[in-house]
Amino acid sequence: MDYKFPKEFMFGTSTAAYQIEGGWNEDAPSGIMNSLNPEGIAYYNRLIDELINNDIIPLVTMYHWDLPQYLQDLGGWVNPIMSDYFKEYARVLFTYYGDRVKWWITINEPKEVCKGYAYKGYAPYLNLNNTGFYLAAHTQLIAHGKVYRLYEEIFKHSQQGKISISISGVFFIPKNAESVDDINAAERANQFERGLFSHPVYKGDYPPIMRKWVDKKSKEEGIPWSKLPTFTEDEIKLIKAYVTSVDEAWLKPSVAPWLIPVPDGLRQLLIWLKNEYGNPPLIITENGYGDNGQLDDFDRISYIKGYLNATLRAIHENNCNVIGFSVWSLLDNFEWMYGYSIHFGLVKVDFNDPQRTRIPKASYTFFKNVVSTGQLATPSIS
Repeated sequence: MDYKFPKEFMFGTSTAAYQIEGGWNEDAPSGIMNSLNPEGIAYYNRLIDELINNDIIPLVTMYHWDLPQYLQDLGGWVNPIMSDYFKEYARVLFTYYGDRVKWWITINEPKEVCKGYAYKGYAPYLNLNNTGFYLAAHTQLIAHGKVYRLYEEIFKHSQQGKISISISGVFFIPKNAESVDDINAAERANQFERGLFSHPVYKGDYPPIMRKWVDKKSKEEGIPWSKLPTFTEDEIKLIKAYVTSVDEAWLKPSVAPWLIPVPDGLRQLLIWLKNEYGNPPLIITENGYGDNGQLDDFDRISYIKGYLNATLRAIHENNCNVIGFSVWSLLDNFEWMYGYSIHFGLVKVDFNDPQRTRIPKASYTFFKNVVSTGQLATPSIS
């Protein structure tokens, strides 16, 4: 088979401000809407203009794990007021950049954000268990809904953009495909893993199996209410909307221990999303491979090619509505708790050089060829 990507298919590479830009302690982005940072606004105006001048369509993520300290001190995402702060933050972004930015992601990987409130493994490094996890999820969903409605009501008519949310998560496959118990267990796991954020957006509430399970467990623990919050009718109306869902695939282990090598798992995930939510348009916003930084990164090429092929099969064989694919990452970067020890970039960054010298890797040439041809023929690499 020699499938090609549709002519209008969007290819990209992803980055995150906190991980590549630095300058976290410069100026004052406090998080308060009546105290804007003109230098920050000017910086992103220049960045957006430069992308557009080079025929690159900006797809902007509003929140990628970088909450201002003042807002974290208020409780962060477990405090319901954060949804209002986030709405006003989004208003600033739409006002200053919405004339040029037509693709928006509200929150990147909200489930991973929740983990930072559940146990000490992610920032903000709290240990609030499932209570913190579900409260953070609930507030993020309401925040997403408020931003979506703000755009629809005030900005969409003039700006004509799209609002989405980037939902991460592994895909669970039954250990025994003939076992009803295994099939049900895998589906329950998928509902918990992905339905936590997808279900409220597409269907107005948490997955029924999730509601039943968490309510039951909370009662067994002697808690007089469920750890999983309940949406009001107004909140359901706020959140439920047919939007461009952005799912992510981080699926190959390398020096990054959390990635698992199952390219066909991505295709099955896309089929699951199609069947569960009516085949919405999807963009894969992060698909990446971590290594030790070598320029001849042939393992990365093999990895990206495998997942691009899985995407092509989902499009052509399963009629999945996948409209874009973005590789993580354009540049080697600061990989959270792993620092600079894991390299994801298509471009190598020398962090020992004060000038941060950048050198394209073999994978850069490979992906450039895919983008220009729309197919997976591997170019000769010397």
